[in-house]
Amino acid sequence: MEAQQETKMPASNLLTPWGDPDLRGIWTNTTSTPFERPSEFGEREFLTDEEFAQKQQEAKQQERDAIEGEQTKVASGPEHWYEHLGKTSNRTSHVIDPPNGKVPALTAEAQQRPVKGTMHREYFESWEDLSAWDRCITRSVPGSMLPSFYNNNYQILQTPDFVVIFYEMIHDIRFIALNNQPRLPENLRQWMGDSRGHWEGNTLVVEVLNFTNQTPLHPVRGEASKVNHSQNLKVIERFTRINKETIDYRFTVDDPSTFMQPWSAAIPMTTNDAPDAMFEYACHEGNHALGHILSASRAQDAKDEGVSK
Repeated sequence: MEAQQETKMPASNLLTPWGDPDLRGIWTNTTSTPFERPSEFGEREFLTDEEFAQKQQEAKQQERDAIEGEQTKVASGPEHWYEHLGKTSNRTSHVIDPPNGKVPALTAEAQQRPVKGTMHREYFESWEDLSAWDRCITRSVPGSMLPSFYNNNYQILQTPDFVVIFYEMIHDIRFIALNNQPRLPENLRQWMGDSRGHWEGNTLVVEVLNFTNQTPLHPVRGEASKVNHSQNLKVIERFTRINKETIDYRFTVDDPSTFMQPWSAAIPMTTNDAPDAMFEYACHEGNHALGHILSASRAQDAKDEGVSK
C-alpha cells in the first residue's frame, strides 16, 4: 500500500553526511496504477484493500499470461523487456488534481497544434511528425519521471550543491542545482528544462523552466501525449523521502497555453536493490525504426499515386 506523506524530518540514517534528506540510490516507479482515473471511480482517490488485492492479482496474472504467450505483434520486443506489475500504490490514478483524476482539456490553441508520434498517427510526412521519444532524444520533464512499459529505473546521486538523476529510459541525465544557483538566461532552452531546487523540511522542491516546445507532457498517455507543450511550461516537483524504501514523488504542470488549468500527479518510487537494476537503453536518433517508419509512408505515397493515375 502507498505510504502517506510525512512532514517531519527523516531519521538520521536517512540523511546525507552533510545533513540533507538522502535521496541517493536506485529507485523504480513500475506500477499497475493507471495514469488517469477510470470514470467508474469518480473522485475516489484510493482503492479499498479488497480492490487493491484484486488489482494486484490481475496484474500478476497478466504478467504470467504475457510471458507464457510471448506476444509477437509488430514493433513489440520480447516479453522479458516489459514491466507489468507494480506494488507501489493503491491509488486509482496517478493524476490527483483535478479531483476527477483526469488531465484537463486542451486549450483551443493547443488543439490546433499538429499531433505527433507513433502512438497517435499512421502516416508521416517527415521525421518532424515523430515525437522526441520516437526519435530517441528525450521524454523531457515530467515525462521522464512517468512509468512506461519498461526501463522504469532511476539512479539518484547527491552533493551539497546538486541532485543528479540518471534515467534508465533514453539514458537522460538531469542536474538539479541547489543553493540558489543562478538560472539559465530565458533565451537558452533545454530538452529537459532548467531545474533549480531547494529543501523544505524533508522534501526537495524543484522548479523547472526554460523548456523547448518540442516535447509532450506524457510520452504515451491520453491528451497529455498528443501535442507538445508550450515554451511557457512550468513544472513544480516534490521529492519526499518517506522511509527507507519509498520516495513520494509529485509534480504540478502549469502551462496555460496548453491546458485549461494546472494539474498534478503523484507517483511513489520504491527502492530497487537488484545488482543489475539499470539496463542499457541502446536507442539513438538514427535508429532503424525511424527509417522504416518513413519508408512505409513513402510506400503508401507511391501506392496512392498509382491509384490516382
